[in-house]
Amino acid sequence: QVQLVESGGGLVQPGGSLKLSCVGSGFTFRYYVMKWYRQAPGKERELVAGITIDGGRKNYAESVKGRFTISRDNVRQKVYMQMNSLQVEDTAVYYCEAERMGSSTEYWGQGTQVTVSS
Repeated sequence: QVQLVESGGGLVQPGGSLKLSCVGSGFTFRYYVMKWYRQAPGKERELVAGITIDGGRKNYAESVKGRFTISRDNVRQKVYMQMNSLQVEDTAVYYCEAERMGSSTEYWGQGTQVTVSS
């Protein structure tokens, strides 16, 4: 069956770094745009970063530009997000999402908690 499994979350101090990973299975990963979203307590889910199927184009929320980097490995069916200079405001559950180009098909992971606190 289709699965997206995130990992790499945890507790980190302000200014620290984390690298999130998301591995996909049960679908043809290389045909899907991959995105990272996050949802903080009491807030709506927001798009953090996205990457095209070949990794050639990336986009980021203004709040994370210059600090976060999205990447993908189509052979390993993984998408990553390197998060540097983390701030308390980055605390959220982070989700990866796969979107099939030209269709409404999308898959979501279960999320991984990132907590930035001193």
